[in-house]
Amino acid sequence: MQQRLPSLLGSPILFAHRGASAYAPENTLDAFSLALKLGSNGLESDIWATRDGVLVLDHDGIVKSRLRSKPISEMNKSALPAHVPSLEELLQHCGTQYQLSLDIKDPAVFKTIESTVTNIDGSMLERMWLCHPSCEMLINNRGLITTCKLVDSTRLAKIKEGPERRAATLAANGIEAFNMHYSDWNGGLVALFHRFNIVSFGWDMQHESVIETGIRMGLDGVFSDWPDRMVEANIRQS
Repeated sequence: MQQRLPSLLGSPILFAHRGASAYAPENTLDAFSLALKLGSNGLESDIWATRDGVLVLDHDGIVKSRLRSKPISEMNKSALPAHVPSLEELLQHCGTQYQLSLDIKDPAVFKTIESTVTNIDGSMLERMWLCHPSCEMLINNRGLITTCKLVDSTRLAKIKEGPERRAATLAANGIEAFNMHYSDWNGGLVALFHRFNIVSFGWDMQHESVIETGIRMGLDGVFSDWPDRMVEANIRQS
């Protein structure tokens, strides 16, 4: 069995993907609170801005009805279904003592997310990871984000310049983390990004054997719908 390689963070972050989505409706306050009860030390969601500037947590960013579907960006928060929480509601309901990964689905989020969180608990900013699939978008918004960490979230096949040059670009521009599908990672790639002091995350890690392999290769964070599986896998690798 491969020896466990070190994580840059000491202990990996166990991100519950859309909350405990294997057990509760995804992206709901119930799913998020259940994930923490099951032992996750991190939560994950997608984040959008409504027409009236409220930051909300939802996957598709579309509100569907029998007559038509409307983008969240064209609706006020008060018009959204009750199960769609705002970022503020998440922090009020679940507190702020965990890591939070948010996929930025609307660039407008970059402008207000830090002030929104500061209104609840400014210390939470240091535990937030803002993900986007465009490295250029992250670099362009680095000046707006002063405390939250930025995460380049992509697939290996989309890195045309190669992983080493990408890692160097991220490091040179103050992008703290790199996130890929678990199947794209191996121990050598984790070590490469760690050499540039880039935190490495793996997503879609649903089975315990996959989670254990990711932790052994030194991944600093894993994303799964199953918080309990992440906890058990991490205990076995400790």
